[in-house]
Amino acid sequence: MKGLKKQRRIQVIAIAVVALVIATGLIGYAMRDGINFFRSPSQVAEVAPPPNEVFRLGGLVAEDSLERGQGETVRFEVTDGGATIPVVYTGVLPDLFGEGEGMIGTGRYVNGVFEATEILAKHDESYMPKEVVDALKEQGVYKAPTDGVATN
Repeated sequence: MKGLKKQRRIQVIAIAVVALVIATGLIGYAMRDGINFFRSPSQVAEVAPPPNEVFRLGGLVAEDSLERGQGETVRFEVTDGGATIPVVYTGVLPDLFGEGEGMIGTGRYVNGVFEATEILAKHDESYMPKEVVDALKEQGVYKAPTDGVATN
């Protein structure tokens, strides 16, 4: 009788472990498309991600690089002071988007061009996303706001 209880307990524990492993695998599989890693232009230029990887690219919109095409297609370059990456985006840009301003785009890097599906710009005059500030500081080109307002 004791051997039967011990065997039953081992079976229950084994089933629980298998269920936990399967649940963890399903959660990871479901989240694979929801996780977008941030990269600076220097990181993308150093090691180009595969064309099927969706990630976030952030930096400053390079001066004199903004070109509006036909319809809602826009081309511009993003820089962090160390490297510059060309970007193409089709859609409506945020109101505060402009040259020399911070931005983050979500998309893929295909044939040397970042094809953005979403563009985010700063939401007020002094805010810049933390990832962009960190990347600019790393390159030594970050300029703190002069009005004394926090950057993030």
